[in-house]
Amino acid sequence: MDSPMSLFRPDAFISPLEIEAAVTRALEEDLGRAGDITSTATVPEDARGRAAVVARKPGVIAGLPLVEAAFRRLSPQIEIEPHGRDGMTVKPGTGLMTISGNARAILSAERTALNFLGHLSGIATGTAEFVQRIAHTKARVICTRKTTPGLRALEKYAVRCGGGFNHRFGLDDAVLIKDNHIAVAGGIRAVLTGAKAACGHLVKIEIEVDSLDQLKEVLEVGLADVVLIDNFDLDSMRKAVAMVAGRLVIEASGGITLDSAAAIAETGVDYLSSGALTHSAQNLDIGLDIEM
Repeated sequence: MDSPMSLFRPDAFISPLEIEAAVTRALEEDLGRAGDITSTATVPEDARGRAAVVARKPGVIAGLPLVEAAFRRLSPQIEIEPHGRDGMTVKPGTGLMTISGNARAILSAERTALNFLGHLSGIATGTAEFVQRIAHTKARVICTRKTTPGLRALEKYAVRCGGGFNHRFGLDDAVLIKDNHIAVAGGIRAVLTGAKAACGHLVKIEIEVDSLDQLKEVLEVGLADVVLIDNFDLDSMRKAVAMVAGRLVIEASGGITLDSAAAIAETGVDYLSSGALTHSAQNLDIGLDIEM
């Protein structure tokens, strides 16, 4: 039997603790207090089954380690035969995994496994489309904190499976100064000075600006590492790139879509951030077919 690690995209590993915690919560939610009463009432305790996990639509796969974890959580002896790994591009009808073992466990874990796999594969598929649109530029597409509560690490892993990159995971990763911070702190100089004084040498400081005048002030203060240009039009983006002249990393944000991504990337920005990668991903249709 293949090692579970073979299910991961090689450059997009996620902590097994995150997988275990998410799968446990999801199974507890579905099994409730009495377990799967339908399977218990209709399937003999010792019945064995064999099932195939199959992609029904084209896309990029993410979440196979969670599928394995869901079935093994209910039956540690279950046999898993993977036919690929996360990050692979599939056509309709592609077999992803074959599962053999206790039939009750297969039926009881089916929905939890497919929920994770369809959702995360949808994120990976949407991300891959963004990546393809800007592949002719130096820019990278990144996700945001606009994630499903409790699933952020998994959803950000799915973005990486689709070829994208991650912004910060939480409020403790890096400093990101938004317009409200600037308003409360009393201006750009005050907020950047305070951030620099409070943070360690490994903490990056990013600041959001909504005008070229604000960008000019950020450059004059000189304490930021990254500037986020929010809702700039294309001409303003090009001017921002010229003003920065490589002194800061530039992230563009604000309603970026598949249709607008290429033109934005072509302005010379370094990153395009899109909350839609995670909060508006369409589920990828993946099914489980009993073969017994």
